[in-house]
Amino acid sequence: MPIFRAGHVPVIGEWLALPLVHSAGSQRVGDDPFNEIFHPIAIRLLEKCDAVLRVGGPSAGADEMVRVGRQLGLEIYSSLEEIPGCSERTGAGAR
Repeated sequence: MPIFRAGHVPVIGEWLALPLVHSAGSQRVGDDPFNEIFHPIAIRLLEKCDAVLRVGGPSAGADEMVRVGRQLGLEIYSSLEEIPGCSERTGAGAR
């Protein structure tokens, strides 16, 4: 919510990929339909984005999105506080 309230539109590639992966008949992570869609859709999405927020622990997929984001010249953030407009919205009382 802090990202949205700061005037940005947060999007996670999984939100778009998972329905397509299911529709394509994927049965498990790493099968052919999954590999055809999951990471490629995130890369296509990055081509429409202004920035990447890298959060969480170890993830080869997330690291790949950061790498692609850098190639595309996107801003790379590692915390909400780094995102323009979010720092004042993450403190006490923020929803």
